[in-house]
Amino acid sequence: MDRKKCIAMVPSPGLSHLIPLVEFARQLVQQNHELHITFLIPTDGPLTPSMQTLLNALPPNIDFTVLPQVNVEDLPHNTSPSTRMKLIVKRSIPFLQEKVSSLSSQFHLVALVYSMFSTDAHDVAKQLNILSYLFFASGAVLLSFMLSLPKLDESVTSEFLSDSIETVYVPGYVVPFHVKELVNPVQYERSSQTYKSFFDVCQKISFVDGVIVNTFTDLEAGAIRVLQDREGPCVYPVGPIIMTESSSEVNKSECLKWLDNQPPNSVLYVSFGSGGTLSHEQLQELAYGLEMSGQKFLWVVRAPNKFGASAYFAGQKEDPLEYLPSGFLDRTKEQGLVVPSWAPQIEVLGHASTGGFLSHCGWSSTLESVVNGVPMITWPLFAEQRMNAKVITDALQIGVRPKADDEIGIVKREEIAKAIKRIMEGHESLEIYKRIKELSDGAASALSEHGSSRNALSSLALKWHNF
Repeated sequence: MDRKKCIAMVPSPGLSHLIPLVEFARQLVQQNHELHITFLIPTDGPLTPSMQTLLNALPPNIDFTVLPQVNVEDLPHNTSPSTRMKLIVKRSIPFLQEKVSSLSSQFHLVALVYSMFSTDAHDVAKQLNILSYLFFASGAVLLSFMLSLPKLDESVTSEFLSDSIETVYVPGYVVPFHVKELVNPVQYERSSQTYKSFFDVCQKISFVDGVIVNTFTDLEAGAIRVLQDREGPCVYPVGPIIMTESSSEVNKSECLKWLDNQPPNSVLYVSFGSGGTLSHEQLQELAYGLEMSGQKFLWVVRAPNKFGASAYFAGQKEDPLEYLPSGFLDRTKEQGLVVPSWAPQIEVLGHASTGGFLSHCGWSSTLESVVNGVPMITWPLFAEQRMNAKVITDALQIGVRPKADDEIGIVKREEIAKAIKRIMEGHESLEIYKRIKELSDGAASALSEHGSSRNALSSLALKWHNF
């Protein structure tokens, strides 16, 4: 009797990497009910409540195993998130090898699918002669840049890329990217562990059997075309893959009840994703800017920190509301709603009262905004978010970006209020809304029965079925 076919999936550490891979797995088993999927989860500590909730809600033909915790306490405190994630996976490889071997004895193990910072799992796949696929949760813009980085690196002789070049043309995009707008790891010295770790990921992409990209044709047509035409692994644009409902009930009823009482398209939603934070000074300026704009707002506030990704791996214990300007909550109680740390983003962006999104430009948040046709104010913090912001504002023209003061690096309240008004009222906002509504329709079309993303997923599922 034939053993059941199985796909093993290895997410990079962190909720924002787990969510899209889980949603992809759900879509995959809907396409092929005979398929079994197992998540193998590297970690350096207990799962967060949000991750546990997400995993506990998996359907019967998807299960998960949390690999034994590894120790990364020897890392410097200022280690970049990408380097930390990659090291967690690297140190988990012995546990991963053992578990994958065990799965091979139970199932017909077809493929190992892993996230961007889990590429060390590639060697495990090759040892067992199974297919290896990169699940790329970011957009085609970053993938295209990463595949072009090895050649770009060859042309650079200085320690910093910015010392040799000012702008970079990412294959598939006509707008040039300033070096400072590129993904975080390439801002480091080329001899640094952060740069080398990222460069290693870029090189390994070329050796996988395929890349599954969370994007769709209408959103990144040029980059997708370049990726599919180049030599190398097959590229499958299967997006937009987003959650259909929030994984947590925290603040949910309060937010939705408040939104129900607001006029259509009147509310600016303000959130910096699952781990983004602002400095104390910037938090105060944002508060004053929201107040000065006169627009309705729903703001997810975190305690300030000078490191933009400070809440990514660990939650915060302080009450973030204590850091707001004196009297702010009282003065704006009729204008806005402020909630600490978490809001049901999927439901908020899909609500009829939401008319704008001030976002850190994480790719999942960007897709959620596009799917719901909500224009954006871009406020990138780390990772590839500056690249996404550039695409949103310059290439797609579905958002605006407030400018920081060059001397202090802070976006001042007047600039914030100006950006809010640009996105929420007037002729420019109507033009932006029209463009993002077209992309929203394109997303729905891509996921329809004979849409481009559905076809790409079907093609991949058929390949695995026949392996």
